[in-house]
Amino acid sequence: MQIRVVTGQPWEAAADLLVVPVVGEPSFTGELDELDRRSGGELRALAAFGELRSKRYGTALAAPGDLRAKRVLAVSGGDADTFDRETARRLASAALRRLVNRDVRSMAVWLAPITAGLGGDQALAAELVARGVVEGGFEPKTIYREDTDAAPPVLDELVLVVAGAAGDAERGAERGRIIGEGANMARRLSNRAANDVSPQVLADEARAIAEAHGLSIDVIDEKRAAELGMGMFLAVGQGSDNPPRMIVLRSGGAGEKDALGRHLAMVGKGVCFDSGGISIKSADRMEEMKMDKIGACTVIAAIATVSRLAPGLPLLAVAPAVENMPGGHASRPGDIVKALNGKWVDLINTDAEGRLILGDAMTYAEQLGATHLVDVATLTGAVGRAIGNLVTGVFATPDPWWEELSAAAERAGERYWRFPLVQDYLPEMDSWYADFQNTGTNDGSLVKSGLFLEQFRTVPWAHLDIGGTGYFRKLCPYATRGATGVTHATLVELALAGAARG
Repeated sequence: MQIRVVTGQPWEAAADLLVVPVVGEPSFTGELDELDRRSGGELRALAAFGELRSKRYGTALAAPGDLRAKRVLAVSGGDADTFDRETARRLASAALRRLVNRDVRSMAVWLAPITAGLGGDQALAAELVARGVVEGGFEPKTIYREDTDAAPPVLDELVLVVAGAAGDAERGAERGRIIGEGANMARRLSNRAANDVSPQVLADEARAIAEAHGLSIDVIDEKRAAELGMGMFLAVGQGSDNPPRMIVLRSGGAGEKDALGRHLAMVGKGVCFDSGGISIKSADRMEEMKMDKIGACTVIAAIATVSRLAPGLPLLAVAPAVENMPGGHASRPGDIVKALNGKWVDLINTDAEGRLILGDAMTYAEQLGATHLVDVATLTGAVGRAIGNLVTGVFATPDPWWEELSAAAERAGERYWRFPLVQDYLPEMDSWYADFQNTGTNDGSLVKSGLFLEQFRTVPWAHLDIGGTGYFRKLCPYATRGATGVTHATLVELALAGAARG
């Protein structure tokens, strides 16, 4: 898809479709009034009919009248007071997804209403719209099926119509395109079936991505993992015929620091299928457990995205990839395993496996020189029950590291909620035989998952639990079912904060 930024008026845009964002209740003055006049009063008629009310992501198609575009699509951004970066991006996604099964090759977006909603930042508006259009075009049905009737159109051209100089908007649009493509890379890998993506296949995919983006890669097999002492990691994967793989991607050189003095490591949970092991899950929705690798897919995609935007920036991505299966060699409840950091863990529940592989991956990342850690995982169902599927739960320590993460999330336009690491709950995970158990009592189980992971870090660390936000079970105006790509942009922004400014 080619992206062009043009300076001019929206009625001058020649395209199959002109997108007219409406932020707040439509006020037919200035450009919007002229658009309505040239459309033959179509926009006013839609407003009178109730089609342009400020229901967020609502859309209405109109005839073009004398406009150069063949059709006009009005898209609501909701109340002006609550319009933000997330809304801007999703508005653009909603515009493209409204065109499912439509023959549209070129789409123009009038950027002025979005720019105004973002405080006049035209470059940011261009970035978010480009990113939203790219992400809105993702359709998992096309992974295995050739018929694409249910997919949004594949655009040849996206035209962004701006009022001022095009230079900053062009740079913003290209940045947005790259971040959107990275999110879709993560989504495509995440949505692939478990019989298609084993730990070895995920490692092969990571190797291909590394080679394409100038990254170094190391894949640790089960024999080397045993030599290193990754007892928790191996305990999860030993029940499967598909052996585990610890995937390590690196940008920059070992020991190098970014402009903030950090060597950031992103760690992602890569359970390619999670049956629960001996503590087997119920059959209901078990097919969704191919999605338990989203964290790994996200960090792999994120380091690739960063390499496109800031080549050579010191950065690590560690993706422990396993299958959690109830085979004859599977770990049992009550087994005692030794973690890479030397601590002994009592496996009370083999379905609390993500924290085991993350713990060893976090320790290994520190051994490789990481000074700051952030991990991403579909770790608990509790986080979704607590805050739903639109907000990602976070544990982070110390406070300044949370503040850096929060600032990155603000730049990315993603929502997070920080939970407390209540140390008084830790004794509820005491074990008779080991240093602690991998689970505790059900009350406070979300906090206990964070407390468990905290035992495997000695540097600033944040845990992003995407158990609620990692994938959608149903369609929404701005996204399809399946993996959402959540946290990818935040990880990218967090890493890029350490890029040297020219």
